[in-house]
Amino acid sequence: MTIAPIALSVGEPAGIGPEIAAKAWGSLRADLPFFVIGDPDHFSGLAPLAEISSPDEAPQAAKNALPILPRDFGAPRVPGQPNPTHAQAVIDAIAEGVRLVQSGAASAVTTAPIHKKALKDGASFGFPGHTEFLAHLGGVDDVVMMLACDALKVVPATIHIPLSDVPKALTRNRLETTIRITHAAMQNDFGLPAPRIAVAGLNPHAGEGGAMGREEVEMITPLLDDLRAEGLELSGPLPADTMFHPAARARYDVAIGMYHDQALVPIKTLDFASGVNVTLGLPFIRTSPDHGTAFDIAGTGQADPSSLIAALKMARQMVKARA
Repeated sequence: MTIAPIALSVGEPAGIGPEIAAKAWGSLRADLPFFVIGDPDHFSGLAPLAEISSPDEAPQAAKNALPILPRDFGAPRVPGQPNPTHAQAVIDAIAEGVRLVQSGAASAVTTAPIHKKALKDGASFGFPGHTEFLAHLGGVDDVVMMLACDALKVVPATIHIPLSDVPKALTRNRLETTIRITHAAMQNDFGLPAPRIAVAGLNPHAGEGGAMGREEVEMITPLLDDLRAEGLELSGPLPADTMFHPAARARYDVAIGMYHDQALVPIKTLDFASGVNVTLGLPFIRTSPDHGTAFDIAGTGQADPSSLIAALKMARQMVKARA
């Protein structure tokens, strides 16, 4: 099976995106061909470059150089100092990666980290972040964030909101949508016909029968019972403090937490360097390294490409599963 190369949007040029892209190519080369959408001038001294005019040139070019689909970002790269002049080109690179996947020229899009303030300052970027922009480009309303590594896959039902807002935001509809999107993705993107999904409770000890909170009794358990009646293999609601040791993880394929830290603390403890951010529910495959722009180390040579390499590898695995 011939698989088209992966499109990598360079993200914020002043961050570590160009550096980890160069290091990822140095590790993967033609074994996992990808191409960067970015400004060749921003890669000076980082890797040999091969400017390409279309994605199908990337596999051959990757044998000897980092393939780059060149775009003019309008200003030099200064590590650690984001430039709003770059903003529109950063946005356009993401959109172009998606367009190339939708056309079949690329197999998936992997996105290097962006700096939202620079995008707002320079181009009035109207989305909270990558995920919402990608959902807009994909024409879908509901998407789910998954963090994944070899040891664990986790999905938070609520994400970047204050902890005090979680009980109100955690509606039956929101949790049901999260579970259904996760179930479908585990089937389609990870090749599991009957995925085992563990669902955490919201409260300590999963509410302990209502003694420590009523959400489990009144909403979470009835919803899980209804979905089990449809054939979904669900366990829970489970006490979150006993869900993530090795024996517990062996009993499920993916865990759903009720809020950000409940889901992300375990995976970042297990594999801080190589976690992958996957957006579920899109009509195309999108992965990303699970870290930010790292302005503090940009240009110092310290950037670790492990998470980007893992994101590229996971994108390729998901492509094969969908095929």
